[in-house]
Amino acid sequence: MTDRLVSPKMSEEEQAIEGSLRPRRLAEYIGQEKIKENLNILLEAALKRSESVDHILLYGPPGLGKTTLCNIIAAEMGVGLKTTSGPAIEHAGDLASILTSLQPGEVLFIDEIHRLARAVEERLYSAMEDFALDVMIGKGPSARSLRLSLPPFTVVGATTRVGSLTAPLRDRFGAIYRMEYYDNDSLRKILIRSAQILKVPAEPDGIDEIASRARGTPRIVNRLLKRVRDYAQVRADGVITREVAQKALDGLEIDRIGLDATDRNLLLTIIQKFNGGPVGLDTLAASTSEDPETIEDVYEPYLLQLGFIARTPRGRIVTRLAYQHLGLNAPSEVNGQGLWVI
Repeated sequence: MTDRLVSPKMSEEEQAIEGSLRPRRLAEYIGQEKIKENLNILLEAALKRSESVDHILLYGPPGLGKTTLCNIIAAEMGVGLKTTSGPAIEHAGDLASILTSLQPGEVLFIDEIHRLARAVEERLYSAMEDFALDVMIGKGPSARSLRLSLPPFTVVGATTRVGSLTAPLRDRFGAIYRMEYYDNDSLRKILIRSAQILKVPAEPDGIDEIASRARGTPRIVNRLLKRVRDYAQVRADGVITREVAQKALDGLEIDRIGLDATDRNLLLTIIQKFNGGPVGLDTLAASTSEDPETIEDVYEPYLLQLGFIARTPRGRIVTRLAYQHLGLNAPSEVNGQGLWVI
């Protein structure tokens, strides 16, 4: 998954490099203007009251800056940050260990919060709401419950699947923000900033070309910048122009709107094997040798955003727009419901 250039997931090798490109303060953060505006008010109000900020839930496709925003929240509040993930907290004892080590006002970032075990999630309820932790001491008839007080803290949860969160957990977040794909103007600003940090000379036309193929995702735009930089240094004079960017990205099989060979294979599988759909998720996953969750969380969001596929009660279908992009003749539409017949 992470070996795809346009994968929104981050590989381990990228973590240290990407850290140097991440903004440290809210004023440096580019895009997501509505979230920034609301978050700025939330943080400033908490600082004026000398309180920990409300629990925050960030959701949306990977690579849009949820982790970066969490780091910024901690920096703006002037507090420490502890990071973990849903799958990493296997038992209630693991959660207790993390919570009891928190300092007053600290931020606890839980990535993939929708994957918390049910027993862990239920223990988290009272911690978030009452800043208290119920611990069972002993076993059998002599077991008793002990309530430990916790210092005020902030949970920042991140998820790509907000619908998978239980209602009780979702209700304990005071602020819920949806991360949107970035427009090309925001991506251009991110590229200009990253190019300056990496000391890469780039012309405006070259920046535009990279931005248009980055799938509205900052993580991808920075990754493409590095690959185009490599091409410019080896095959050109080191300057990223439109022509250099086009040749580099064409060679990497990333087309003018950011689709790669894997995306095109997914679309062609639905078209060629299932007459354009509808096809069920599990059947599609088996046909493409991909995990259903990967298709749903990584491939589909951008294709849905483009209007290239649609979800129906009977399964996934490829739309007329996708046929046009692939240079294929679309079948006729029937009943105005987006279902195709050959």
